[in-house]
Amino acid sequence: MTTSSKTARLAAWDHAYLWHPFTQMQEWEQDVPLIIEKGKGSYLIDTEGRKYLDGTSSIWVNLHGHRHPQLDRALTAQLRNIAHSTLLGLSNPPAIRLARELIRLAPKGLQRVFYSDNGSTAVEVALKMAVQYWQQQHPTAGPKHSFLHLKLAYHGDTVGAVSVGNIELFHARFKALLFPTLEVDPPYCYRCPLSLTYPSCGMACIDPLETILKTRQRELAGVILEPLVQAAAGMITAPHGYLKRVRDLCTRYHVLLIADEVATGFGRTGKMFACQHEGVTPDLMAISKGLTGGYMPLAATLTTEEIYRAFLGRYEDWKTFFHGHSYTGNPLGCAVALANLEVFRREKTLPQVRKHSRLLARLLRPLVSLTHVGDIRQCGFMVGIELVQDRQTRSPYPLELRIGHRVAQACRAAGLLLRPLGNILVLVPSLSVRPRELTKMVAILHRAIVQATEDRSASS
Repeated sequence: MTTSSKTARLAAWDHAYLWHPFTQMQEWEQDVPLIIEKGKGSYLIDTEGRKYLDGTSSIWVNLHGHRHPQLDRALTAQLRNIAHSTLLGLSNPPAIRLARELIRLAPKGLQRVFYSDNGSTAVEVALKMAVQYWQQQHPTAGPKHSFLHLKLAYHGDTVGAVSVGNIELFHARFKALLFPTLEVDPPYCYRCPLSLTYPSCGMACIDPLETILKTRQRELAGVILEPLVQAAAGMITAPHGYLKRVRDLCTRYHVLLIADEVATGFGRTGKMFACQHEGVTPDLMAISKGLTGGYMPLAATLTTEEIYRAFLGRYEDWKTFFHGHSYTGNPLGCAVALANLEVFRREKTLPQVRKHSRLLARLLRPLVSLTHVGDIRQCGFMVGIELVQDRQTRSPYPLELRIGHRVAQACRAAGLLLRPLGNILVLVPSLSVRPRELTKMVAILHRAIVQATEDRSASS
């Protein structure tokens, strides 16, 4: 396939100057990269004019499709006023209005909004708030400066977020930089660490979590988890009731619950926030990704009035939360985030997601019969398809075979862009995806799995 001079020039500059995230650059430099120049609805368009279905919502951020007219207008309207002014010692109308709207939509009891830049920083804010809260509000409760998290957790790439993470491939090299934490096995039903079967197991995987809370509550500032779905771990879906039980245990043992809704928030699971499926209000909630509908970097940490008031005092008390970012409460981001939330209301997005999630489940059902599909996990528009070398033993493919990558390459050739997590294929369409586009996505994925896994070299 010939490449235009424009694409060739950009590719040469990319290879000469850019360093891509989560990418082995030696391999990257050997090929002409796919360079996305435009987007429309569920499609991305490259510099050669080829169209691709966006099967990852541009890494889980796009909600209402690319180039949504209302979001475009909100961004350009704000530009006529101002692009940015600091929130340190000043305020701005979009940041104020967005905070009010977020609290209206958030789980009941969350009352305060602290802005930051991305999911990692929203988590960092929550961790620091939790530690400082216990120091200032309940100093006799114990040192309370550690955290409990799930194994396979991913909460971002800054040092604090990595400290409460547990994906060995990503995090092992940085252990010397991290603070110590406690961890328990996740509710990974397909690969149950207790070798039990749900629901007859009685959700026994929560017992070790309770044991740690009971015996080490004086050192724990909080428990952090992604509600309902451990996204980067491979779309591991928790059984119904797990989140509620964790909330109850945190309350009983006086430990804060931190919900990382960076990936699960803003309709991905069929409700605005995943916590709402089980009527849970966390003490702190980190949000980002879909906050601006995929338009601007923006994040926030929401918390209760009780936690907020622990930081109030006279200047010389030094109870201030000494944390902030240059672009905190950026007016452009906040303005487009407000428009994003208005689109939810105007287009009745959440009911459509629930309806189309049922369609997606039906479309995925035939994939269960494929020889190398071990498990299909779905929560709303968050799908993980785990490929295995042997279905009977559930033995995984060796990572060096890059079976997920092979499937993604076959999908790309057919017009669908995916980003696998090792042997787990991840499908996260935009909330605005049309039924015929969903049907096409799954059909392409089906053919690609067959093509990649029936290759003799892949299954040998």
